[in-house]
Amino acid sequence: MSETCVQRLRIVGIVQGVGFRWGLASQARRLNLVGWVRNRRDGSVEALVAGVSNDVAALVRWARRGPPAARVDAVEELPVDAADPIPPDFSELPTL
Repeated sequence: MSETCVQRLRIVGIVQGVGFRWGLASQARRLNLVGWVRNRRDGSVEALVAGVSNDVAALVRWARRGPPAARVDAVEELPVDAADPIPPDFSELPTL
C-alpha cells in the first residue's frame, strides 16, 4: 500500500501563458490529488499537492514536461509549511 505525502513545487521556465496551471490542475484531479496551483509574479508556477505518494510522483513527472507549449527548466521541491491548509479538492489560485 502506498503512503500519503505532501509536496510543494516551484516550476520555472516558460510556464505561464501556455496552459501549465490548467494542465497541472487537470492532471492532479485525474490522479485524485488535492491541493492548489498558482502563477507567481516572478514567472514561475507554484503548487502544493497531496495524495498517494505514487500519484504525487506521477504529477511531478508530468510537471517536468508540462503541456506541449511549455519549456520547463527546473522543478524545485520546496519545504512544506505545516501552516499551509490543504483543501479538500484541487484548485487554481490567483497569482501571488
